[in-house]
This record gives sequence, structure tokens and C-alpha cells, in this order.
Amino acid sequence: MCRSIKTLRPPYTEAVTEEDVRAAALQYVRKVSGFRHPAAHNAAAFERAVDEVTAATEELLASLSVRGGTAPKKP
Repeated sequence: MCRSIKTLRPPYTEAVTEEDVRAAALQYVRKVSGFRHPAAHNAAAFERAVDEVTAATEELLASLSVRGGTAPKKP
């Protein structure tokens, strides 16, 4: 679906920044909405969706446990 979204968990990447997570969320919202840049009347909904997907992604990554890796971090 979103081929330009990178895998953001070890062992695929070790250092994930907030910018990486937000960029992945933005790509996802762009893909499912069909808008690269939403019209002004859709901008608030678009940004809210990006914020919510970013938060959900950060929560997911923090709670994943990878075999042979470290235990998940508690938020």
C-alpha cells in the first residue's frame, strides 16, 4: 500500500526519530485520503489524522517486543 513508508522497528532501523514517525503517518494519511495537500476546509481534519496516527505509531513501537531484543519501553 504505502511503499515509501519505512519499517520503523529493530532490526530494520535502530534509531527512530519523531520526524521518522510523523513522516510515516503523513504518508499513510495521504494515501488513505487521496490528498497530497488537502484543501483549506479539510486541513484541520487532515492534520488531526496525522497527529493521531503519529501517536498510535509511537505507542505501537514502544510496546513491541522483538525476539532477541530488549523489552518494550513503558510509555
